[in-house]
Amino acid sequence: MMSITTLTFISVVNVLLRPIRQWLESLKIEDYQIARLVCTIIPASCPFEREIKFRNRTILYIPPLCKLNPFYEQLVELRFKALTYLADECGEDLTLYC
Repeated sequence: MMSITTLTFISVVNVLLRPIRQWLESLKIEDYQIARLVCTIIPASCPFEREIKFRNRTILYIPPLCKLNPFYEQLVELRFKALTYLADECGEDLTLYC
């Protein structure tokens, strides 16, 4: 069970991060080079998830660290906007970014 202090801290952090989240969500992709850069920089999947096994048994599971990023959803949305721009406006093949 979480204490009141922990919940208050989480609420304060969320309030402080809200303007950055809103800014990321409001970004529009309207340039070919920026769209390609965004698709190159932001990975298609989280690269850090690991299972450490010994004799077919999982002894340690490391969750995807991307989920700990407070801007994860906004960055995935930004990548999607860039992919959509490249496909719809530029007619580019998206298999390079998947």
